[in-house]
Amino acid sequence: MTAPTETAAPALVPGPHHATPEALLARLEALGIATRTVSHPPLFTVEESRRLRGDLPGGHCKNLFLKDRKDQLWLVVTLEDRPIEMKGLSDRIGSARLSFGRPELLVEVLGVTPGAVTPFALINDTGHRVRVVLDREMLERDPLNYHPLTNTATTAIASKDLLRFIEACGHRPSIVDLA
Repeated sequence: MTAPTETAAPALVPGPHHATPEALLARLEALGIATRTVSHPPLFTVEESRRLRGDLPGGHCKNLFLKDRKDQLWLVVTLEDRPIEMKGLSDRIGSARLSFGRPELLVEVLGVTPGAVTPFALINDTGHRVRVVLDREMLERDPLNYHPLTNTATTAIASKDLLRFIEACGHRPSIVDLA
């Protein structure tokens, strides 16, 4: 009699068709968008980011990869300290009931792993499966800080340039008051 074998969970690794941080930064440069990137130890949560970011100026943000019960995918980008209540968020953005998207779906669609979710990952959503929602108040900050497809760096970008990048990726963001 043989013992059952354990199967390891599949690794959450972006595929070769997903952009690398270097390719992202090259795309931003090709669009004429100025950025500043700072390397740091891996950050997985807003709390870790607050402790380790040092003196990075500007708005610091959180990014929520969500799926509604009708299978529509959403990327909600807001200021890091904005409380988000899912039912209220559904009402504000006009979605069905929301829940967090599975890590495997995040990697498949946006090419990033949990802890590295960012609006820059829209470079990988060539099928335009994700609806983008940006917090209106966040866009009043300058610069804005996001991970450049990896949680070992932070890239600062002007809010107007973030909008230009998102549109260059073929997405039309909804700008919503999430306060």
